[in-house]
Amino acid sequence: MAVRFKRLCIRCKERFVPAIPGQKYSFCYECQKKELDKPIKDPKMKKLFKIPEKFYKKSPFLRNIKINYLTYGGLTEKQIEAFKKTVKKTRKKLKEEAAKQ
Repeated sequence: MAVRFKRLCIRCKERFVPAIPGQKYSFCYECQKKELDKPIKDPKMKKLFKIPEKFYKKSPFLRNIKINYLTYGGLTEKQIEAFKKTVKKTRKKLKEEAAKQ
């Protein structure tokens, strides 16, 4: 497992965001929110990206995949599978956190 630490958001320089060594850019959810709010026309992709907002807040990876789709207009099968896998892990992690409280 990669070592995680926190650094300031590159854009706003106000909020700390999780980062891993070798990662050049780290953005907070608030700075990426404008990019995430663009409309999606493809019904399959609309269904794929229709997950709770707290998932996007929790995972920079999910935000990056959605931004890549909105920027380039498509995703590879591996990207789609990785997105689904991460959503499942995030859902499981949030349920465990809720059970602890």
